[in-house]
Amino acid sequence: MDNETQRAWSWHKQGLDGSLAGQSAAQVLGAAGWARSVGGANPYLTLFARAGIRRDQADADVAALRIHELPTARGCTYVLGAGDFAWALSLGQGAAEAQAKVLDKLDVPRSELAALEGAVLEALGAGVDRQADGRGAMDPQQLKAALGDAVRSLGEAGKKKGASTTLPAVLGLLQADGRIRRVPVNGRLDQQRYAYTAWGLAASTLTPEQTRARLMECYLGWTGGAGLKQTQWFTGFTVAQTKAALAGAGAVDVDGLWILPADADERENFAAPKEEQVRLLAGSDSLFLLRRNAADHFAPEDQGRRLGSTRLALQADLPDHPIVDRGRIIGLWQYDPGEGRMAHWLFNTPTKAVKHRIKEVEAFIREDLGDFRSFSLDSPSSRQKRIDALDAAG
Repeated sequence: MDNETQRAWSWHKQGLDGSLAGQSAAQVLGAAGWARSVGGANPYLTLFARAGIRRDQADADVAALRIHELPTARGCTYVLGAGDFAWALSLGQGAAEAQAKVLDKLDVPRSELAALEGAVLEALGAGVDRQADGRGAMDPQQLKAALGDAVRSLGEAGKKKGASTTLPAVLGLLQADGRIRRVPVNGRLDQQRYAYTAWGLAASTLTPEQTRARLMECYLGWTGGAGLKQTQWFTGFTVAQTKAALAGAGAVDVDGLWILPADADERENFAAPKEEQVRLLAGSDSLFLLRRNAADHFAPEDQGRRLGSTRLALQADLPDHPIVDRGRIIGLWQYDPGEGRMAHWLFNTPTKAVKHRIKEVEAFIREDLGDFRSFSLDSPSSRQKRIDALDAAG
């Protein structure tokens, strides 16, 4: 398969060819991959680009627990559908345990953490009707005030290890077990201010080996095939765990890529679409993030393109958001909230389809989001130089 067809194949597997139109948010995330969050707007654009889902519907799905942001693979947070909650959450338990082990080194006994877990659950009203008794979600400061001396300060030694008190580690353990969940204070995914509420999610029935095989099957389905190192980067599995998970998923090696058997058959007869399929995506969209292979999405004639001193095809992560056609990056964009417009640089003369898509996404961001942050601290002032550089290049 040549590079152009491979890009289009990945595009197809990501549902960016229109094949996910009309699907629910949970269905999109199940088919194309969990959306990386980090307090940015990527989850919203992920859903809009693939299925035309607007922010109000996405927020309603979050409120109804049809989708949710959870720590999972490598302990990173993703937005995923309800059908994946339990088994995906179990993948993040190692990261939560690692945080607790930091406290072991600070002479905090596990019995103290267990006692604090119980106190947190009591404060959050676990097992009672919170609507009836008036108790609801509490942010960390409210919890700390309610828990009093049950939360221990770890002083300078703790600060050096990134653990100023015992509370964050306990919240991580409770969340990884599904006993509490984190909710955005204003109901939106593109910020990082959270409160916590009791949950009581039923534990996954899968063994750790089955869970790893399940993730591998999903991952290879989302990507349409990936190299061994790419699978290890996303999953965080050891070499032995990776090989066992590949076997458990029934993956086959095709030209150096591990692929699901059904995809291998389809891929062999796949042809790239002839008509334009233009999308504006976030730099952290699953098309690029799952394999961290943004360089593969530049055509040969664009491999040397630079923005300032940055050679774009040499970056593991894109410095700006991409404009993409059938898997090929054809330009970059940033949103300028001060002027309510899309700053962009197109590598070639824009077609009618490209102009239409830019205007469509510009209106979506202006009307639904107000701004487009890559992460929670991505303020308009912090990216002004990027906006100016795109304007100059364009």
